[in-house]
Amino acid sequence: MDIAAPRFRAATPDDVPVLVGLIESAYRGDASRAGWTTEADILQGQRTDPEGVLAVIEGADSRLTVVESADEVVACCQLEHRGDHAYFGMFAVRPALQGAGLGKVILAEAERFAREEWDVAELHMTVISVREDLIAWYVRRGYQRTGQTSPFPYGEERFGLPTRDDLEFELLTKKLV
Repeated sequence: MDIAAPRFRAATPDDVPVLVGLIESAYRGDASRAGWTTEADILQGQRTDPEGVLAVIEGADSRLTVVESADEVVACCQLEHRGDHAYFGMFAVRPALQGAGLGKVILAEAERFAREEWDVAELHMTVISVREDLIAWYVRRGYQRTGQTSPFPYGEERFGLPTRDDLEFELLTKKLV
């Protein structure tokens, strides 16, 4: 599949089923093992649900971007406007396309959108702290580890079923200048 010229658009409620499937395939279950972003070894169960995806799509200060190539949804990411910064999340690339450079293109587009459309100075995200490979990928793209952590929502099955008891989120930030 040619991913040299991906197209970006805002998600609509009609996209919910495809986006839930994409996000699940990128992070959970055996299908996720085809890519490198899998969380299958640390979390079982679901990564998201239709209600969560729809809430992002319909949020007043939120945008869920759909990335298409050859008329197929191949990736997505969330941006949420939070005053002087934007939050980046719900980032998923089809597992078979991971490692081909598409993630870098999507992240750059999210940064451009946040800077130019919302005039924010910084992008924030949280990453599960034991995901050193993923954190390193973001650091190579200019994100800084802050050392600030927040607890993983143990006991809330809609976020997954942890297979270990040391999960927490670390805040990463990047100046958009």
